[in-house]
Amino acid sequence: MHAEAAGPVTPTHTTAAVAQEPEHDRQRLAGVVTMVASGLSNQVGAATGALAFPVLGPVGVVAVRQYVAAVVLMAVGRPRLRALTWWQWRPVLLLALVFGTMNLSLYSAVDRVGLGLAVTLEFLGPLTIALAGARRRLDACCAVVAGAGAVTLMRPQPSTDYVGMGLGLLAAVCWASYILLNRTVGRRIPGAQGPAAAAGVSALMFLPVGAVVVVQHPPTAGSVVYAVVAGVLSSAVPYLADVFTLRRVPARAFGLFMSVNPVLAAAVGWVVLGQGLGGPEWASIAAIVAANAVSVLAVRS
Repeated sequence: MHAEAAGPVTPTHTTAAVAQEPEHDRQRLAGVVTMVASGLSNQVGAATGALAFPVLGPVGVVAVRQYVAAVVLMAVGRPRLRALTWWQWRPVLLLALVFGTMNLSLYSAVDRVGLGLAVTLEFLGPLTIALAGARRRLDACCAVVAGAGAVTLMRPQPSTDYVGMGLGLLAAVCWASYILLNRTVGRRIPGAQGPAAAAGVSALMFLPVGAVVVVQHPPTAGSVVYAVVAGVLSSAVPYLADVFTLRRVPARAFGLFMSVNPVLAAAVGWVVLGQGLGGPEWASIAAIVAANAVSVLAVRS
């Protein structure tokens, strides 16, 4: 018997196992704390960027954010650009385009419909990716609940901003595309070189945009600070935090916490920007978050 060959468990083995448990718990707790900090950082960064909208507009804030993201990711990923083949460059260029469009559409949506609703609509992108690959009845029910929440958010009203809603949905499509392209880039390029190269290309694409913004809307010192802070909190901190977190918490826990971002966005939008939501909006956000949470927590067959 294999159990007999292994021999009895000695007190030394037991002590070592017990000693490892607190360390494992501390690692997981550190990961959870990091996820909370990352989520808050991302949404506070977006709200801070919104404070610069009156001077720079969403386009100017996104341009600065792209520059910050490029500096951070290029420093971390250190891509060997000259060594990349055209087969590797193709998804990188697409990722760069999607990266910039995703941030521009999201910040434009935030400007029109508020942080909470914009982030909730954007979250439909990764939620759709997750549910599309499922084969359980439970996931189908979750998809229906999430869809009902989205429809409620976009219900026709005299004050409904359909352009803002459309921009939020465009951000959702971009986020879904971002996930799929990242998988392709990850298979073709080792490490973080692919995302880093994409961030660099995206920043180059926004250089002329930034020049036009500076000419047409001369920035103030305060607006530049807000935009830079938005770039650090919404790009640099979440990226580095995700790298730290994914080494310490299960993927299921990570996916579950990601679904809380719409709630964090709504709360931060209310506290920082004074963007309150009504009962139907909160119910819609809760339905979308719950749909993802149930799908993630359910045991997969």
